[in-house]
Amino acid sequence: MQVPRLHYISQGDSPEIHLNNIQKACSSGAELVQLRLKKLDPKTLLATAHKAREITNHFQTRLIINDHYKIAKTVKADGVHLGKKDGSPTQAKDFLGKFYWVGGTANTLDDCLDLIKKGVDYIGLGPFKFTETKSNLSPLLGLEGYQSIIKNLNTEIPILAIGGITTNDVLEIMNTGVHGVAISGAITNNFNNVSVFNKHLNGPSTQEKLWNPKDL
Repeated sequence: MQVPRLHYISQGDSPEIHLNNIQKACSSGAELVQLRLKKLDPKTLLATAHKAREITNHFQTRLIINDHYKIAKTVKADGVHLGKKDGSPTQAKDFLGKFYWVGGTANTLDDCLDLIKKGVDYIGLGPFKFTETKSNLSPLLGLEGYQSIIKNLNTEIPILAIGGITTNDVLEIMNTGVHGVAISGAITNNFNNVSVFNKHLNGPSTQEKLWNPKDL
């Protein structure tokens, strides 16, 4: 199955806020969400991942777990996204099997080539521009950076632009040849933007379904 064009990456100061934001993204029409929690103990992370899977199952939304491929398999998520220091995509694919997506983070052409060799299913390439979501930010790519890398890669592996992207940036970014975009702040700050991004990306218009946050 093709990787969706829009990825929502969760934000929040607590696991509960992450889950509420995932619920809002799902009810707003997000086709895929990534649970991105840092510096949590394994027990809390696993419990939060289970709840995220419950929410996304209700909305028939795809779920990616950031970093932790063993947790992704335990909660029967749809895949894992690995940062540059978060483990081997090859090892993750061997552990998860062929029915799970394994994505990786890239900042350069060489990063992309390395990930392709390791058999990733998609690449998150960035940053497009400054973002507060990540610390120790890599050099900004801008439109020219994406154009150059996409041209030199010449690959069918889906490339997702990431990093400070707003609804005003999408059309220009898509013209560089990327498959889609991964968004955090622009959606967390306004969940109505899910439908705007989907429109620009020719994504689905998902009808809102009922889910009670008190079920968490």
